[in-house]
Amino acid sequence: MNSRKTALVALFMVQLLYGLNYTFAKTAINQGFVKPFAFVILRVVGAAVLFWLLGLFLPKEKIEKRDFIRFLVAAVFGVFINMMLFLKGLELTSPIHASSIMTIVPVIILILSHFILKESITPTKLAGVIMAFAGALVLTIYGKSIRAADNVVLGNIFIFINAVSYSIYVILIKQLTAKYHPLTFIKWLFLFGTVLVFPFGYTDLKAIDLATYTPYAYFSIGFVVIGATFGTYLLNPLALSKLKASTVGAFIYLQPAIAGLFAVLMGADSIDLIKLTAMLIIFTGVYLVSFQTKKAPLDSKT
Repeated sequence: MNSRKTALVALFMVQLLYGLNYTFAKTAINQGFVKPFAFVILRVVGAAVLFWLLGLFLPKEKIEKRDFIRFLVAAVFGVFINMMLFLKGLELTSPIHASSIMTIVPVIILILSHFILKESITPTKLAGVIMAFAGALVLTIYGKSIRAADNVVLGNIFIFINAVSYSIYVILIKQLTAKYHPLTFIKWLFLFGTVLVFPFGYTDLKAIDLATYTPYAYFSIGFVVIGATFGTYLLNPLALSKLKASTVGAFIYLQPAIAGLFAVLMGADSIDLIKLTAMLIIFTGVYLVSFQTKKAPLDSKT
């Protein structure tokens, strides 16, 4: 298998892991095995340990002292706000809602790039921004969950803020990822992330009762930590090093399809006309934003 095919397989695996993550994470939370903030600790600490162990086998890089502050700021947006609100939002909303809303990440990055990086916005892109926002709004206000206890609107708002946070994170790390090996940045990102999330989830972490855990609970949590966190952050740099950014950006649209199909198969969600319509509006808007864009943003992480 040549390097391009290997990169394409890696990129597909990233989207597959993210797509399945919505259902496994929601199931573990809603069945009471772990609360969202405790889940964040397990996810961040588990990935941090794995990345630092992997880093032992790679050449050491010297990091400029001023960049540690940038690592910390990136961890605030890329780990702390991002993951805390993603899992809390996923507890309240549905996998299909969450995965659909996350596709507006390229739109948000476009807007931030215009104001922060002074990149131009064409009329086509502007139309895409408006359409994608409208679709997310429809999904948030009118979408229904099959779980009576869910607070869909609040959950969708959390997922939206999570998407904004991740988009800010992508803008922040552009220079860092060009300056350092991806693993060097990621391992520090998760180390700082561990310090940030631990105080908020420690009480919930102590409340975990392993006696109630089933094999499925262990598998679900293990999948989120090893597959949807460590695995995706490990495979993404491989794909980005071999493929055009536009190709990587386009693959994000696989996430809602994978997440929706798997959620329905697992009985964790359902499809209705409102969800399909809102998803179509979002995808159309994001496509217009991506159209004629030479550099697409990195794909989305929870």
